[in-house]
Amino acid sequence: MNTLASPNNRVLSGMRPTGRLHLGHYHGVLKNWVRLQHQHRCFFFAADWHALTTEYDAPYEVAGHTYEMIVDWLAAGVDPGSAVLFVQSRVPEHAELHLLLSMITPLGWLERVPTYKDQQEQLRDKDLATYGFLGYPLLQSADILIYKATLVPVGEDQVAHLELTREVARRFNHLYGREPEFEARVQAALRKLGKKQARLYEDNRRAYRERGETSALQVAQALVHAQANISLGDRERLLGHLEGGGIIVLREPQPLLTETAKMPGLDGRKMSKSYGNAIGLREDTDTVAHKLRTMPTDPARVRRTDPGDPALCPVWGLHQVYSDEARRAWVQEGCRSAAIGCLDCKQPLIEAVEAELAPIRERARPFEDDPGLVREIVAAGCEQAREVARETLDEVRQVMGLGYR
Repeated sequence: MNTLASPNNRVLSGMRPTGRLHLGHYHGVLKNWVRLQHQHRCFFFAADWHALTTEYDAPYEVAGHTYEMIVDWLAAGVDPGSAVLFVQSRVPEHAELHLLLSMITPLGWLERVPTYKDQQEQLRDKDLATYGFLGYPLLQSADILIYKATLVPVGEDQVAHLELTREVARRFNHLYGREPEFEARVQAALRKLGKKQARLYEDNRRAYRERGETSALQVAQALVHAQANISLGDRERLLGHLEGGGIIVLREPQPLLTETAKMPGLDGRKMSKSYGNAIGLREDTDTVAHKLRTMPTDPARVRRTDPGDPALCPVWGLHQVYSDEARRAWVQEGCRSAAIGCLDCKQPLIEAVEAELAPIRERARPFEDDPGLVREIVAAGCEQAREVARETLDEVRQVMGLGYR
């Protein structure tokens, strides 16, 4: 896992609104967001436009689902004082950048995205022969590129998806990352750094360009980012000069590899609302306890005195998440020897899950009691996001010849 913390890094991550979240979302995404928000500048968004690519026939559900999802984010510990929380459709700059990128993106790039045919197979009951569904990976690229995100949290199986964004940024910069008198503008920017810093920049640029020393590139990039007395345009010129002969308008994001938490559901399969095997983050104590007590177990344990095998029991998967080594050893020995019953085995899990969910429910209560608090947080986050998005879009318009005077 990449743990490099830097205020110069921007992290972008989003979730489709599907309503209230469950423990699978918490362990798979939200715990990571809570950690990242204290290490980098983070932008977390509700991808409501993305929801419409497959749920366009039920748009009336999206707004309610978005509200419930953001309440769960806040309850899980995502802090609007540490991260920017916003709703995709409230930042229309995403749509304009998507449109402009669509002008330069080859059709074949979209058709070869792994999930394009996979989801068509999985969602056969839906008509996905739409432009929106074909183009949603490019909208994802626009989501990332408009914030000049340097890091995008993904699992190893999602790295290929991020490569489309990198290819689009590369193609855009190749087509439009040229400006008149670029070299002269770079030299003017270097003079603003001062002689010592400019020399350090040039020495590291030479080490990277002539000898391929990536550490030298990183030093030079950090030097540029640390300059407070240069404009955004000069910063982009200096960064572009390090890697080529033009400005870098759209940054190529890097994957921030995260450990994929495999949160088992109540039946042993991956936890999912569609499977009916999930525990919601705000479900009450009695409901959670009932769900765990009635979980299926090893079918060989018909009677209390029958020995069992934890590997054949869905309960064991939850012990691997919530129990320490000593507890897991107790389960293995007790189950195989029939020294403990299935309810005995489940009781520590009931206590552990309750200990995890209790503070989440408590943090959710003010937002449930006053929905206006959520609206205020979202409105402030959307405005912060728009400020950043406008800057990028202004640059894109200028280099594409759309800067009106």
